[in-house]
Order: sequence, then structure tokens, then C-alpha cells
Amino acid sequence: MMKFLELKIPPVAQVLVTGAAMYGMSKTLQTVIPGAKWLAGGLTLTGIGIGIMGVNEFKKAQTTVNPHKPNNATNLVTGGIYQYTRNPMYLGLTLVLLAWALYLAHLLVFFVILIFVLYMTRFQIIPEERVMQQKFGKAYQAYLKKVRRWI
Repeated sequence: MMKFLELKIPPVAQVLVTGAAMYGMSKTLQTVIPGAKWLAGGLTLTGIGIGIMGVNEFKKAQTTVNPHKPNNATNLVTGGIYQYTRNPMYLGLTLVLLAWALYLAHLLVFFVILIFVLYMTRFQIIPEERVMQQKFGKAYQAYLKKVRRWI
């Protein structure tokens, strides 16, 4: 069911579409969130930093960062930021969306982030996990038991 959506839309494109939808929704009624702009800036930097740490670990391990080709993974990456989250790049993108929601100051746009997380989990992360299980077997199974999917 809906398998045709798996690994099809690049995560960055998903973030852009989600962010645009959030922007459109925010034009209806804004809310005042004290300190939101500062918090949004901090979350943006944190999200970008976490994403970069994930990419750097993949590069150190000389494995692919291409989200459409998890079959090209050559190594199971479990060090660095991957000790704390199995998906730091997606977590980083989600934090950037959370920052955007704070900046837009509209309570309804926070709901869109939940949709993004559910979509990413179902159509990007779970298919990637299936591939990793096939490629890395018991080592990946042990990793799943130690480290959470998101945080």
C-alpha cells in the first residue's frame, strides 16, 4: 500500500514543500510567541549542525549519503552523532522546520511538522531500514536496539 512513494521524493524537497505549506498557513492568523525569533535561530543552527555531523560521519565511513540509493551503502555508520540518533540528517531537517514554525508564529503550522515526521518515517526511513537490515544483518539489528530512530 502506497509503496510507490517509498524513496521517491528527496528529503530536501519534502522540507521545501512542507515549509511552503507552513508559510501559506501562517498568513491566516499569527500568534505571539515571546523570544520565538531567537529560539528559531538557535534551532536552525542546531538542526544544520546535526545534519552536517551526520553527513560528515557518512563521508568518514566512505558510504553514500544519497537518500534514494540506500542499496549503495558500503558501511554501517554507528559512531559520532549516530550513537544518539539513527537519522541525524532527517532530525536536523525537522529542527529547521521547527525553527521555521517558530519564526512564522502560527500554532497550526506545528501540526504540519508532525505530518512531515510521519511521512519521512513511513516513506523514507522505514524503506532505508529494510535495506540496512538486508545488508548488515545482525550488526544492524544490534544497532536498532541501542539507538532510537529519531531521538
